[in-house]
Amino acid sequence: MLNRRQFAASAAIGLAAPFVLRGTARAADVTLKLHHLLPPQANVPTNFLTPWAAEIGEASDGRIEIQIFPAMQLGGTPPQLYDQARDGVVDMAWTLAGYTPGRFPRLEAFDLPFVGARTGVTNSQAIQEFSEKHAAEEFPDTQPLVIWGQDHGVIHAKKQIMTMEDLAGTKIRSPTRLCGLALEALGATGVSMPVPQVPEALSQGVIDGCVVPWEVVPAIKVHELTGFHTEIPGTPTLYTTAFLLVMNKTSYANLPDDLKQVVMEKSGQYGAKMAGAAFDNRNEPVKAMATERGNTVSSLSEEEKARWIEATKPVIDTWLAEAKAAGLDGDALLEEARGLIAKYDKPA
Repeated sequence: MLNRRQFAASAAIGLAAPFVLRGTARAADVTLKLHHLLPPQANVPTNFLTPWAAEIGEASDGRIEIQIFPAMQLGGTPPQLYDQARDGVVDMAWTLAGYTPGRFPRLEAFDLPFVGARTGVTNSQAIQEFSEKHAAEEFPDTQPLVIWGQDHGVIHAKKQIMTMEDLAGTKIRSPTRLCGLALEALGATGVSMPVPQVPEALSQGVIDGCVVPWEVVPAIKVHELTGFHTEIPGTPTLYTTAFLLVMNKTSYANLPDDLKQVVMEKSGQYGAKMAGAAFDNRNEPVKAMATERGNTVSSLSEEEKARWIEATKPVIDTWLAEAKAAGLDGDALLEEARGLIAKYDKPA
């Protein structure tokens, strides 16, 4: 059943080319539209969203069909994806919490500098457990399915970045408000923008570099537009951020109970580990791709990392003050986030 906004969006469906997943050849009982921001060949669509949706189709014996609309095919901008799911324009959406600053204040604890772990699986399990505890406050108007985190962010730039002094005067794309503040504390200018805008901004000189994980580099050609890649060693890392796979509440409520069970069994921690692995498994292949082009891949020294941790502490202090002003116990949220990272940061 379409509401007004769904009806308006449906005009675009005939022109868009969804990726359709079916569990079997039988006609589906339920068709769900999943909208996201990246091209279909990008890592997360290829190695998480597509197989995840296929598993749901199979587990439901073909009763659920998921149509995936990549690259904003149904209209709007990446920061509008969450509202599209909330309002029923689409049934499901994948987006970043950081694209709407202040909307998910508790989840911002993981956006703080030097809180997240190096691996995506660790961050994803921690963020998923955290989100389940705080779902009522953070997601009052959608049904959260999988809330996960990326692995360590890498600084990709047109010049080599090995010290804070190297960042001075540079304009670096930031994925989130707090990562932007961290970059500014380190001497750069943080420029906030959704990841699809990065290639044009790099090619036109709007930015000198960007902070993104390795996994998305090929999809947005960062290895072709920059020549230097700087990793931050170990855990904690410079930043992680929360990704949201959410569902319209009415779409979820209208599912029969047995199909709700299918969707949720493939979501939660099951989906979070699957999503995190999609990040971790791409690191070495993409690094090899960059070095084969003649790019330089390097890592901060531990001594320099310690300088960065110290320099970004005021960002955490500011966030704690903001949380207090908003009536949140920021200290408890940060302690919980760090505790969950430690819980899941164990050898495989």
